[in-house]
Amino acid sequence: MSGKLRILVTGFGPFPGAPFNPTMPLVKRLTQLRRPAFDGVEFASHIFHVTYATVDRELPELLAKHRPQALLMFGLAGRTEYLRIEARARNAVTTRFPDAGRQVARKGLIVEGADARLFGPHTERLLRAALATGIDARLSRDAGAYLCNYLSWRAIEAVNRDDGLRLAQFIHVPPLAHDGTPRRGQSITLEHLVDAGEAMLLEMVKLTRQAALA
Repeated sequence: MSGKLRILVTGFGPFPGAPFNPTMPLVKRLTQLRRPAFDGVEFASHIFHVTYATVDRELPELLAKHRPQALLMFGLAGRTEYLRIEARARNAVTTRFPDAGRQVARKGLIVEGADARLFGPHTERLLRAALATGIDARLSRDAGAYLCNYLSWRAIEAVNRDDGLRLAQFIHVPPLAHDGTPRRGQSITLEHLVDAGEAMLLEMVKLTRQAALA
């Protein structure tokens, strides 16, 4: 691969029911990492406002601006106590829960007549990388029906267009206190998420370079 490997890392801002989204500090920490293994890697970051219109407008803009070969996305799963590595995006969108712009989807499907879309075999590799850090991480086949699933769907569409984006992956993180400590009854901290995120980024660097040579 000639030139720098480009990886875009994204998170989400607050949304109804979640005034603090830990993906914001997580994305900042990950894209500021300096490691020998990241030499030759150019990181870009972005925090999406939690609306469907924002994803539809900003994702294409980001892909055109940064031309990433890999896209690692993080979102908050408010009722989950562990790290969820999403295996697929469902063709589903909630018609009951409004986004942060108070807009509600008018229909329950993203695309008429389409099946769920898989991220790919690299999902298992990222799961193993996260588990190696000691965090409680599990594979998930249900990314919900809100903005995290919607962004996942649009990202897989972008990979399938074969415009240079080789790999995409969505990760759900559990809620944290504002200072990065666990919520009551939970054990994962921001530091745990950074460690797991770093391990997954290292694996994505390897996988993306392999995909570029295939």
